[in-house]
Amino acid sequence: MRGLKIIFWVLWRIWFYILMTIPIVVMFPFLVLSILTESGYPYFFKMARIWAKFILFGMGFYYKIDKIQEMEYQKSYMIVANHTSMVDIMLMLALTRNPFVFVGKKELSKIPLFGFFYKRTCILVDRNSSKSRMEVFNRAQKRINQGLSICIFPEGGVPDDESIILDTFKDGAFRLAIEHEIPIVPITFADNKKRFSYTFLSGSPGLLRVKMHSHIETAGKSSVDRKEIREEVRDIIYTQLVAFDAEIIKSYS
Repeated sequence: MRGLKIIFWVLWRIWFYILMTIPIVVMFPFLVLSILTESGYPYFFKMARIWAKFILFGMGFYYKIDKIQEMEYQKSYMIVANHTSMVDIMLMLALTRNPFVFVGKKELSKIPLFGFFYKRTCILVDRNSSKSRMEVFNRAQKRINQGLSICIFPEGGVPDDESIILDTFKDGAFRLAIEHEIPIVPITFADNKKRFSYTFLSGSPGLLRVKMHSHIETAGKSSVDRKEIREEVRDIIYTQLVAFDAEIIKSYS
């Protein structure tokens, strides 16, 4: 039985990368045209959402979204969520029509084909370089000024220890949100780690539950409020993760 599972996991992971490639190849000319100018980014974003949904459904994932508060279209937000899986990117794209830009680790730019567009449309960060972190802040400011939203996973990466429910949050997302007085949208991903973690021989198709929480307003706030807001957002996501786990336990009892 274990042998059959291993075969399934290997083939399933390979299938994931095939699914990543197919829509990029099909839409390649249109994707290239959309990244030639910054004004073309909203069109790129629409195609990215098609790419994301293609992968999610092709992998056998379906999602259920509980929205406490809707995001207004053509309004800038700071979108933050817990980070446990590569499908966090796809699921985030599937959730909202509001064009946003990811702030993500530069290592993903090495993925063939995907990396070509990733490094030209996302804000890349070298977490070991203070200079890189400052450049991220400047580029994010520019994108916000263009009316786009920003998406940051504030844990700063996926924890190596999968037993960690939610790692500590870094300040960057909250500093940007306060300086630009844009609302923060906390989002909780319940099942991404279980369904498709970074552990190669693991995972399964199935439901991905999402909770989009009430927005945290930053208008009138200052840098002295940053820590309080950061911890408020982390508490919201952590509490929801615990609640999601309780739902699973209850369903088996």
